[in-house]
Amino acid sequence: MLGIALLVYSAEKLIGYLVGVASRWTISLFLIAVIFTGIEFDDLAFGIVLNLEDLSKVALGTVIGTTIAMTGLVLALAAIIAPTSVDVPKDYLVLFVAAPVVMFALALTRALTLVTGIVLVLLFVAFVGWIAYREYTARRPIWRNAEVYEQLEKAGAGGGGTATATLAGAGGGGGDAPTGSATGGSNGFRLPPDLRIDQGFLKARQHSPGAAIALAVLALIGLVVGAVVAGEGTGGVLDTFGIDGTVFGATIATLALSLEDIFLTVEPQRRGAPEIAVANIIGSVVFSVTGKLGIILLVGGAITVDHDVLTWHLPVLLVLTVLSAIFLATGRLRRWHGVVLLALYVVYFVVSLVAFNGVPVDTD
Repeated sequence: MLGIALLVYSAEKLIGYLVGVASRWTISLFLIAVIFTGIEFDDLAFGIVLNLEDLSKVALGTVIGTTIAMTGLVLALAAIIAPTSVDVPKDYLVLFVAAPVVMFALALTRALTLVTGIVLVLLFVAFVGWIAYREYTARRPIWRNAEVYEQLEKAGAGGGGTATATLAGAGGGGGDAPTGSATGGSNGFRLPPDLRIDQGFLKARQHSPGAAIALAVLALIGLVVGAVVAGEGTGGVLDTFGIDGTVFGATIATLALSLEDIFLTVEPQRRGAPEIAVANIIGSVVFSVTGKLGIILLVGGAITVDHDVLTWHLPVLLVLTVLSAIFLATGRLRRWHGVVLLALYVVYFVVSLVAFNGVPVDTD
């Protein structure tokens, strides 16, 4: 329970602080979120340790499993709980799909080597570089509601000023003001009808640039620690129940590692910052099958790819990634999108446990 509580608290804070970093440094929130949430340090450390301990099947299974869970579980729950409009450039979606395709092609050699690791790490660096270039040259807004929050600050909202709000209807709780119009002296303006003012975002924007970075890093550390504490004890399942290493990594271990991603995807959408949610999904998928796997190979050594990985796990990964890209390309995540993705993930989870040496049979 302590791990879950720390996880939830840190995720809440990190979301606000990322908005603060983007606002104070005038950097795209999407790019900031890719770096802070897409690069999953706890998953990376977990995979390296597994490979160093000669549990390469579990390490590979964790890479594949967390990637599948990002779409089949995390994105699915986000769409079901907080459906929202999304604006994802088509080239980002192409890279989102291309990364697993490249991994699949390399896996067909049946051996992921140190050379493979170097190639994958370079591909992830190129991905981040491209996102940074595109976000800068396209002159995209820092984030969707940046201008609205700037007007709120000028009107005095959240900063001890005299701004008042004329509400159009009931809004959400938890520090979020309802939607409506706000006025403040000569700085009167009308809020978008679908906007919920988040006081955490207003406060985060008031920090200095250095403090914004420091607080975001601190929240990220808390998130990783919370995820580690929450996931303790999963390793004993492997020995106790005799589950195949790849299956264990792709199912049981993945569920523990997906907790933070669920919070970092569902919550930003609920609070009106879907850029963080989408960046977390796209960044995590690309990082998992390129940067994370590459570093695991470079530090822990080569990994042999089993037949089951090529005929079951990787094909499922590709199907869910392509389907997710199609849903994101529509411009709006809908509840039925989430239902479809979640249903496919449940089927994958069950089949992996039952049909691929997931349920041990006593032969004595």
